Amino acid sequence: MSDMITADLVDLDLSADGKEAAARSLAARMVTLGRVTDLDGFLADVAAREAQMPTGLDGGIGIPHCRSAHVTEPTLAFGRAEPGIDFGAPDGPADLIFLIAAPAGADDAHLTILSALARQLMNTEFTDALRAVTDPATAAALIRGDETPQDITPEDSAAAPVAASTGAAAAEQPQPPARPESDAQRKSDAPEPATPAAPPFRIVAVTSCPTGIAHTYMAAESLENAGREAGVELTVETQGSAGFTRLDPQLIADADGVIFAHDVPVRDKDRFAGKPTVDVGVKAGINRPAELIAEVRDKAARGVVTTGSAPTPVERAGDSTEGYGTKLRKWLMSGVSYMVPFVAAGGLLIALGFAIGGYKINKAPSVMDHFLWTQADSWAALLFQVGAVSFGFLVPVLAGYIAYGMADRPGLVPGFVGGMIASTINAGFLGGLAAGLLAGGVVIGIQRVKIPTALRGIMPVVVIPLISTAIVGFLMFVVIGKPIASAQKGMTDWLNGLTGSNAILLGALLGLMMCFDLGGPVNKVAYTFATAGIAVTDPSDSAMKVMAAVMAAGMVPPLAMALATTVRAKLFTETERENGKAAWVLGASFISEGAIPFAAADPLRVIPASMAGGAVTGALSMAFEATLRAPHGGIFVVPLIGNPFLYLIALAAGVGVTTALVILLKGLRGPAPTTARPEQADRTEERKHPVAA
Repeated sequence: MSDMITADLVDLDLSADGKEAAARSLAARMVTLGRVTDLDGFLADVAAREAQMPTGLDGGIGIPHCRSAHVTEPTLAFGRAEPGIDFGAPDGPADLIFLIAAPAGADDAHLTILSALARQLMNTEFTDALRAVTDPATAAALIRGDETPQDITPEDSAAAPVAASTGAAAAEQPQPPARPESDAQRKSDAPEPATPAAPPFRIVAVTSCPTGIAHTYMAAESLENAGREAGVELTVETQGSAGFTRLDPQLIADADGVIFAHDVPVRDKDRFAGKPTVDVGVKAGINRPAELIAEVRDKAARGVVTTGSAPTPVERAGDSTEGYGTKLRKWLMSGVSYMVPFVAAGGLLIALGFAIGGYKINKAPSVMDHFLWTQADSWAALLFQVGAVSFGFLVPVLAGYIAYGMADRPGLVPGFVGGMIASTINAGFLGGLAAGLLAGGVVIGIQRVKIPTALRGIMPVVVIPLISTAIVGFLMFVVIGKPIASAQKGMTDWLNGLTGSNAILLGALLGLMMCFDLGGPVNKVAYTFATAGIAVTDPSDSAMKVMAAVMAAGMVPPLAMALATTVRAKLFTETERENGKAAWVLGASFISEGAIPFAAADPLRVIPASMAGGAVTGALSMAFEATLRAPHGGIFVVPLIGNPFLYLIALAAGVGVTTALVILLKGLRGPAPTTARPEQADRTEERKHPVAA
């Protein structure tokens, strides 16, 4: 580390009023030595890393660090601040601040050296010596490893004379005379008969952090130290920026428990399936390792194991404090998000088959038995039959990935099987929802059962799929399948019976839902309702009318925003005007999310205006009895639409309503504020503060 830190990069009297100022002061030393080429650019990278997770640690340590293109070579600067500076540590401010700067392409050797420093920060003798040293050169040598804490002389440390005199005084104190031992004491001191030592508790751990420079290795050192104190055999795999060496598979197989202390996904996590597991952030590994060891031992004693990658996909994407309602919505959206590509591919292929071969193409024989390369009907039949197969996956995929969102990969098998049963018994979309929730719940229940050690290894691949699939199959076939199929049939019959004003009201409602959150959960509910209706080889006219209304309404917000930015550009910022150009294409392609930038910037004007236009379009589409067999495509599938001219009129009417309302509402506010260029902003500040200028 001789080239990483020198006396010029040490400030033993660092004075700063905050972590940003501290980082700037230390970084300025790096700039002076040519280690950093752009001070502000480098500090922006440091701030971005700090935003991911505070870099303050217990024990008065702050380690701001980052990889940056503005760093020419790996560099370390050290500052000692009295009073301390808040870096977000739970126990308060930090007085030892290490600014670590790594180039974007730092090599493994340098990163290994930095990891060694990170481990040293867990050594109290090392940090105590840094607090005591009075010479920058000595501090740099201590950090480089050229000197050890024991090498610090009294001249280097203001605290050394005190410590020495204290030790000497203690040595000169008279000691009380030793008492003679009694017979009972001598008997009690006799060696006990030797008993076989119990095998130690074995733990394997993985640590990782976003940058992979500091926290990864500090957590490893902290866990290893706590393991030694607890009498536990603890081995850590550090997945840092310098790569990682996998733990020996036999070591994992022999382990009694696993600790994951990470802020980025653990690589090859399935190696640890079937073990009692504690899964926390990397800072927990640094700050409370003893608690983690106690927790994994408790789980092992109770037989609580993980059967795959934990936490679940929904938990990884959200807050652990989320309520059941929020999680339920995410589970359902997980299934819908995986289902939509099957719907889009299958629906478009079926629609193209109808467009080429006519509506009787669904009666064509299998293309395996009859296919003529030069016959259009054969190609139409091929497209239709491939699309029908894709549609056949719709309900199983929906159910499988709802279960996946709840219980991760162990939920896939019972989820897919339950979804296929729903299709078999004509329980349809509702049956898929029920099967997915059932499968996820059953797997979660099985995972909570205390399992004998001998069975843990086969739980993920044998026991859970077997038991969960049997339970879900029984419930779907015997208990709830028939009622759900009856409910599905009732909903279909109701949809088919909609005419006149009822159909128009349904179109308006679906239009409102499509434009409420622009691709969010409410939008997806309306879209899924529509696609479920056409997810059969011969959908009813009512179902196709619903699909047409939903797609038309979903196109309204981005097209209206694009038109509004063209008609009244001064009401929008420069960024919004640029987004408006892209919104033309997004809206025409039926991508409602194209209006999100506008809604995020001005929700009180954009969302109500979008909902009004969507309701108008949905209602008119139903009134015009426009039909659509394709679940996606926007204006590019207009040839597949029934009554296409009236359909386009309905779309234009909704776009016009939303555009007019947005312009009206924004006009009441006045022109959009302009974003000043940097030089303009500087001149503005000069006018505000002429003395400072």
